[in-house]
Amino acid sequence: MMFFLKSLSRSVQDEEHRRESEIKIDSGVGTATFTSLTVWRKSLITNCNGFTVINSHGDLAYRVDNYVLHPDELILMDGSGRSLLTMHRRKKLGLGDSWLLYEGEMGRCCSRRKLSKKPTWSVKKSIKILQANQNVLAYVFRGNIEKRHTYVIEGSYTQRSCKVVDESRRVVAEIKRKEAIIGGVSFGVEVFVLVVEPGFDPGFAMALVLLLDQMFS
Repeated sequence: MMFFLKSLSRSVQDEEHRRESEIKIDSGVGTATFTSLTVWRKSLITNCNGFTVINSHGDLAYRVDNYVLHPDELILMDGSGRSLLTMHRRKKLGLGDSWLLYEGEMGRCCSRRKLSKKPTWSVKKSIKILQANQNVLAYVFRGNIEKRHTYVIEGSYTQRSCKVVDESRRVVAEIKRKEAIIGGVSFGVEVFVLVVEPGFDPGFAMALVLLLDQMFS
């Protein structure tokens, strides 16, 4: 597994160097660049499905270990195991799949999480039969109010080809296939790239990946 993670690290660096030659944004103070993460649809814990996310330095950036044990609750952790975002499936009558996102981390003395009183985001799966744009996968709303979406996720998650678009139609994050081959074995759809543009939270982008996986896998 360590060899595979190091190979992923090298592939992330190659992707980042390639993108840096194409995209540079002058922030007025310095140069802001995108964040490129390699996402592996596998937990580091034996016999536990989840996700492992590697940054361009070869470090463990994010992880998810409770993917199957709690299907209505997902916890995104950083590399050290600290909980960053907790996602709860909303129990609601009607069509579609809807989730609430909370900021929170594990308590030091117990396993009970400390969540904010209100969700910071909500994500709702698009209902194809009701949508004119069949390319839309999900809508992202601020808080718990589903009136006007802040972001739209478009594309195909099963093909690992998605974009998160803001209200001005600017792409803020993108899921892409990784076509390279390591050790004669193709990555397939289990390993893919998450590219996050400057100003968009990589952790939040990874949380959206987790919800897409719940909705479309």
